Amino acid sequence: MTTCAFVEWPEGLEPRGLLWEALRQQVAAARPDILVTNEMPFGPWLASERPFDADAAARGVTLHEHGLEALRGLGVPAVISSRPVWQSERLANEAFVLEAGDISVLHRKQLFPEEPGWYEASWFRGDNSGFAVHDIAGLKVGVLLCTELMFNEHARGYGRAGGDLIVVPRATSTSQEKWAVAGAMGAIVSGCYVVSSNRSGASANSPRFGGRGLAFAPDGTLLADTSSDGTLAVVDLDAGVSQRQKSEYPCNVVERAYR
Repeated sequence: MTTCAFVEWPEGLEPRGLLWEALRQQVAAARPDILVTNEMPFGPWLASERPFDADAAARGVTLHEHGLEALRGLGVPAVISSRPVWQSERLANEAFVLEAGDISVLHRKQLFPEEPGWYEASWFRGDNSGFAVHDIAGLKVGVLLCTELMFNEHARGYGRAGGDLIVVPRATSTSQEKWAVAGAMGAIVSGCYVVSSNRSGASANSPRFGGRGLAFAPDGTLLADTSSDGTLAVVDLDAGVSQRQKSEYPCNVVERAYR
């Protein structure tokens, strides 16, 4: 059995200070094997406005570099998060895991919205790194970064690759219904647990983020969620359950190509 914590952390979070110390103590008390954070958890939401701002991008990159040390200081065996990194004069949104203090890249975001508050196509670029599962804390783990959860083919692909857990760091609005549906469907089509953390609150120039981290069983059942009164939740993950679910409908449906 693997314990996994997920959260709703506030917009503009700094990896230092009294608020960070309170969050650190909260995580320490939960003692999870895996912690899933929200998408690019530190500092202001970069894609709130356009055009792309190279100075703001550089500040975001630097802040998340400092944030790595703060995440290491949580003392969790595996922390899964994302960060902005430079790519082709824009940014990439790079998911990573910290295990025993060492960082490994898991995935780069490939699908970007472009609308008020979420001008991500103006700020970020994808690449050809694709979608792969990784061995983390005894589980086979895939990552879908926020909007990517809306594309069931990638969740199903992780299930067909033998995945046990799909983590979904998010930065989404106060409209939460579609995200709960997407998380449940991601679990149903993959036979994987789906665990997602989200941003909450707002800053001067950002949209308002809705919080509510979500965790779903491999059959799509909601296991737990977070709220403003409980900003961290923990669920137990059993690789045997996820592997058995893959023999059940609809994971067992054979796909055929027709001409």
